[in-house]
Amino acid sequence: MYNKDIIVAPATPPGEAGVAIIRLSGSGCLPLSMRFFRCSTSRFTPLSHTFFHGFFSSAGGDVIDEVLFVYMATPRSYTAEDVVEIHCHGGGQCVEQIVQTFLAAGARFAKPGEFSYRAFLNGRIDLIQAEATAALIRAQSQLSHRLALAQMGGGLSRLLYSACSELREALAFFEAWIDFPDEELPELDLQQIVARLTNLKARLVSLVETYNTGRLYTDGATVILVGRPNVGKSSLLNALLREDRAIVTDIPGTTTDLIEETLLINGLKIRLIDSAGLIESHNTIEIQGVLRAQKKIQTADMILFLIDASSGFTSADRSALAYCEDHQERLVYVLSKSDLPFSSCLPQNLLADAVCLSSLTGSGLDLLRSKIHDFLIGDNLLSDSSVVLTDLRQRDAANRTLLALDRFLNLAAESASLELMSFELRDALLQLGEITGESASADVLDLIFSKFCVGK
Repeated sequence: MYNKDIIVAPATPPGEAGVAIIRLSGSGCLPLSMRFFRCSTSRFTPLSHTFFHGFFSSAGGDVIDEVLFVYMATPRSYTAEDVVEIHCHGGGQCVEQIVQTFLAAGARFAKPGEFSYRAFLNGRIDLIQAEATAALIRAQSQLSHRLALAQMGGGLSRLLYSACSELREALAFFEAWIDFPDEELPELDLQQIVARLTNLKARLVSLVETYNTGRLYTDGATVILVGRPNVGKSSLLNALLREDRAIVTDIPGTTTDLIEETLLINGLKIRLIDSAGLIESHNTIEIQGVLRAQKKIQTADMILFLIDASSGFTSADRSALAYCEDHQERLVYVLSKSDLPFSSCLPQNLLADAVCLSSLTGSGLDLLRSKIHDFLIGDNLLSDSSVVLTDLRQRDAANRTLLALDRFLNLAAESASLELMSFELRDALLQLGEITGESASADVLDLIFSKFCVGK
């Protein structure tokens, strides 16, 4: 993707707005942009990181818009190249005419993520920080926003660079003894190296264990409402959303498909799913609804199993619960319709462990919101200095690093050859570098940056 030409793209989304920004990057973007910018003052010296007021004109000299002009000299710019930004009035025509003027003058329209790609290739940011930049743009909750900012700060990068440094140091000992066995080299203390890399492995294992929390903070969690028909699932969905999203009637089986909506609970993004009643049926539509609910139960982060407190725990509830029997660790019981008299047919363990609520009166809803947040996050509250994995690509590369370290440690325990052990150290280093981008392939980089928005 990368070459030294001048790229241009809007850095703000399309549509009417007070201001829009057109960004250029690359050697020569300053003289190119000065061909079309006329400063309000008689003397114009484009000082770096200074705004200038003026007018942007077409190649024929027609004024397109009143603008602000700012030049950011290399390396003190986002891409670490010369960058120029034109701040014009928001609106399709202003942006379109300015961009087309630059394209006609020889600039090229930037590909998605190309500005960030140049920042990465020029050493301005690493791959973790680039992914965090994209995550910051996509953040839909306070928690995902905070975590993206923390990742941009470089905490994870520093931890992984330190790990890479330990691997390189160990590898240097092995390769020196392999290449120069007769030289007077520092004594290779294999036990000391094994101890250090065992400790490194433990730190990486702890890091991998943060992935689920990082994923929840970044992408949010899926919570599905399940139970027999007419137990109050749709009413609860509406109550949590504070809107009439699902149809609610006294007729069992009103919901025949999945209804999915998003809400925030204590800053955590939740994808809440109302499902069809779990029931044995010969009705084709009901069967499809149950099958779809089953699939979501398999992947949901949390399962809220509803029981009508006024009806008690019935045989229909028992049959519905069978669909969740392999997922007890993700199951939370909810006693709905608690504004009505409780049935005597409720097991004591349900009364003790379940969340009691009434979607009609709102009683217990705040308790359920707290239960959902605490169940998903638990004690894994993140601070601005927390170091976690947030991306599946990062976790997979870290796991491959651990496999290579395991093979190294097994070889060391077997007193295997230095060549075999050094091979595994090189592989561990290679896999770890996939996360920071030091050893990521061009195809991987292209895939990652192609997911960015144009202009970033």
